[in-house]
Amino acid sequence: MEALMTLDHVGIAVKDLEEARQTYIKLGFEVGPIEELPERKLRIAMVRLGESNLELLCPTDPDSPVGKFLAKNGPGIQHLCYRVENIDKKIEELRAAGVRLIDEKARPGAHGTRVAFVHPASVGGVLTEFCEHARL
Repeated sequence: MEALMTLDHVGIAVKDLEEARQTYIKLGFEVGPIEELPERKLRIAMVRLGESNLELLCPTDPDSPVGKFLAKNGPGIQHLCYRVENIDKKIEELRAAGVRLIDEKARPGAHGTRVAFVHPASVGGVLTEFCEHARL
């Protein structure tokens, strides 16, 4: 099994990204710039929390996964993400354990990461993401 796994971020779906950014700034948090992810139909901003982050997610298309989440649930926590050393190895471990995967192989994520999602049905109803940060 993966030797080191830590909480990387909590994804929070928002309807208005700039309003959400300003809310966290008013609360005294360090908030990163807006990043456009057209291939995922998202705009995001990271809120720094020491070793982990909040990822503010704003859909650019109501038919995107986050857009559908907002329509069904309203704003709030959308997923948890765990950082791993080797995403390909983690995917193989999950597959071998019979975990239902959304992503059968890693795909590009924000800030140069590689990510893979696990279906909520395999994790007690929680959409779960694993990410590998670029090696320096």
